[in-house]
Order: sequence, then C-alpha cells, then structure tokens
Amino acid sequence: MSNTIIRADKLTKVYGKVKVVNDFDLEVKRGHIYGLIGPNGAGKTTIMKMMAGLTSVTKGEMEFFGNKDLDQGRSRISFMIENPILDINMTARENLEYVGYLKGVPDKEKYDEILEFVGLNNVGKKKAGRFSLGMRQRLGIAMALISEPEVLVLDEPMNGLDPEGMVDIRKLLFKLANERNVTILISS
Repeated sequence: MSNTIIRADKLTKVYGKVKVVNDFDLEVKRGHIYGLIGPNGAGKTTIMKMMAGLTSVTKGEMEFFGNKDLDQGRSRISFMIENPILDINMTARENLEYVGYLKGVPDKEKYDEILEFVGLNNVGKKKAGRFSLGMRQRLGIAMALISEPEVLVLDEPMNGLDPEGMVDIRKLLFKLANERNVTILISS
C-alpha cells in the first residue's frame, strides 16, 4: 500500500484567458502536515477547489489514495474551503448535529467528544453568530471531523486570527495529526 494519498500532476486551471494554476504538481504522504504557501492570487484556493470537485480541472490529473476515482477518494477527505459554512442561528452542537444528520452520522457521544477535542465543549447555548473568528474556525474543523476523515484540506484556517487564535489552531492541527493520525493539507 502506497503512502501517497494525494497526487496532483500538472494541474492547470484557466478562467477565460487567465491561467490561474499552471502545471501544479503535488504529492501528499500519509501522516504529515503539508502547506500550500503563497501570496494572495497564487492559486491556492483554486487548487483546493479542484481537489474538492468544486471547480473543474482544465488540464492535468489527480489521484486520491492511489485511485483515479476522485469521488471515492473524496469520501475519505474533509474540505473546509475559504470559510466554514455554519448556521449562525444555531449553537456549536446544533451545527454538529446538522452536519452529522447530513452525513449519516447520528452519534451523539461523538459530537460531545469532537466539541471537547476542538475546545468548544463549554460554549453551551451560545449561537455561532456570536462566536469569535477563532471559535468559528474551530467549529468548522469540528464539522469536518464528523465523518472521521483520513485527510483534512483546510483553506487558510488561520486567516484573520489574532496571535493567540493562530497558536490555538496550530495546536489543534498538531493534535489531529499526532493523536488521530489525520493527514493535513493547509494553505496560508
């Protein structure tokens, strides 16, 4: 069994006459944290959107877990592209329950465990709309963990956070990689 879980070969994305991603190659091995680093407009989000199937690939190939059936591979990956999608009128737990319902994971004990893992177990009935940006990011990561993914693809999860919030998210990502053996691809 190969340790390569994401492979991109010469990925290219063109919008009209503008080439936003040009011959991008990537190999992600199991059990590591990887970073896509570059300035705004470098194509990081577009690469992640191609991986998630949110935009088409103009040219090039991808494989997940050694397989070209991308939909099958995506079932083992959770994506948080740009901002976490939360219902601001629901609590952290209600947001988790909703995502759990959509993904067919009705395990109430799992919700408590995930909320504790990301540090949101004590927010009670506070609505997500009243959360700080860091709390929203942690809730987004919690929602991505519902399906117990082998890989997390996170688009700028520390964007806009204060220094303490950045440290919290970094610690959470290291904890995910070390304690849950989740491979992480992050952009910054």
